Amino acid sequence: MPDWSEGYVSDINYTYGYSSELNPNNIVIPFLMAGIKPPLVTQACELGFGQGVSLNIHAAASAVQWYATDFNPAQVLFAKDMASVSGHDAQIFDESFREFSEREDLPEFDFISLHGIWAWVSADNQRLIVDFIRRKLKVGGVVYISYNTLPGWTTMSALQHMLSEYDQVMGSRKASKVERIHHAFGFTQALIDQSPSLIDQSPSLPKCVQNHSKKNAAYLVHEYLNRDWQALYFSQVADALLPAKLTYVCAANFLEDYPPSNLTPEQQAILADLHDPIFMQSSKDYMQNKFFRRDLWVKGARELSSHELNQYWQNLRFMLIINADEVKFEVTGAAGKVELQRRIYEPIIEALSDYQSHNVLSIRSQLSDDFSVNLLYEALAVLQASGVIALVQDEAIVQGAKERCNRLNSYIMRQNMAGKPIGFLASPLTGGGLHIDKISMMFLFAYTQGVKGTLGVNKLKNGEDTRALDEWVVATWQQLQSLDQCLIKEGKTLYGEAENLAELRRLAQRFSEGILRIAQRLQIVE
Repeated sequence: MPDWSEGYVSDINYTYGYSSELNPNNIVIPFLMAGIKPPLVTQACELGFGQGVSLNIHAAASAVQWYATDFNPAQVLFAKDMASVSGHDAQIFDESFREFSEREDLPEFDFISLHGIWAWVSADNQRLIVDFIRRKLKVGGVVYISYNTLPGWTTMSALQHMLSEYDQVMGSRKASKVERIHHAFGFTQALIDQSPSLIDQSPSLPKCVQNHSKKNAAYLVHEYLNRDWQALYFSQVADALLPAKLTYVCAANFLEDYPPSNLTPEQQAILADLHDPIFMQSSKDYMQNKFFRRDLWVKGARELSSHELNQYWQNLRFMLIINADEVKFEVTGAAGKVELQRRIYEPIIEALSDYQSHNVLSIRSQLSDDFSVNLLYEALAVLQASGVIALVQDEAIVQGAKERCNRLNSYIMRQNMAGKPIGFLASPLTGGGLHIDKISMMFLFAYTQGVKGTLGVNKLKNGEDTRALDEWVVATWQQLQSLDQCLIKEGKTLYGEAENLAELRRLAQRFSEGILRIAQRLQIVE
């Protein structure tokens, strides 16, 4: 293990994931629903950016100046390659947290993000991060922090400890980390099968081991073989952040704070009697057996008056991005599934059904005179957090980001064609990313290369143009063959060409009616 890694896994690169919570635009709605003034983010920082997918999407798709560091040089190189292609001006460093925090050329930040790393770094590095936040976060600035949470991880902590200890004692240093994590899981599964008392106490453990062992090997290595791995109670994180003068505001996704889908009436009644916000969150974690938290903290929480809240809301713009007839009037949370009241939500969807951006004043004008403005705000927050509608950036920012996004998206699609699984593209409309599955990414690449048929994609839904579908299918099948891959349908591998082409034809039709239309609305493609 190289000394510069400080116990963190560095010889296997991390996965090509994307986190929407790191998009500064996604601070706005949760803050407004909490009644707190959101910051205007012009300077942002990401600590531990992994492969840099989120960093590059957010830098390309917005006007925010980003600074970021990760001490894995291979990951930094890939992130810089993406930045160079896109043409944005993010400052990307290959430095430890200590080295980065001691730089004298860093500005003060409106937003500092730490996705997942808090539970993977040493106590010394945690203290360095807190001191960095104390010195470099502006008053009114926001910190996003996510981490493995107790009590949800109580059972899985035993798994992590055994995997790590097995690797330290029994793992062959001649084997790769991927081989070692698989060996560790194999031993741990056999060990648990012969541990009846442990199973009696934690009956979900065998199934958890089985499910986790099937996950991406790079993720498993980083999650379970880091020297300083830990799961934490919310109150422990709150105590650690005290020197940075931070106040807890809310979850990064409003749906996690939406009571109807997350708390039973009885649970809500218990929490209503708790007046300490930290203890309330701890109690909520117990009720939900929370595994992972995604939290927003602020340095100076200023509550907004009703008038100020209305002013903020009225200037926001939203767009319907999924097909109106596919909107599901339901949400699911820790307490289960709840139905959304159609009398509230259907008129809003109707007002946005032209798939154009509308400010809240415009939406309100299309609703009945007795439609509660507070219900409108809540419904917009639920729909935005559910991915039904998107919060739209100012038009000048959208126009300025388009070319950077086009270059970055072209690069990502070509990386996918070479077998690199980056499943997200940048939207200049939202400043964030859109998830696109592997086959849809291949279809989209064919589309951007001019394989659009004779009548155009708008005719596809009515079956007027099948040429584009056929050409996407052929192009994608050829690409899969070049990678020596086949499709899997309902858990079974499709080996014959006829079977693969038939399934690709079905997927292409679905793509033309779904992902392609969403990508067009988000201005990812024309």
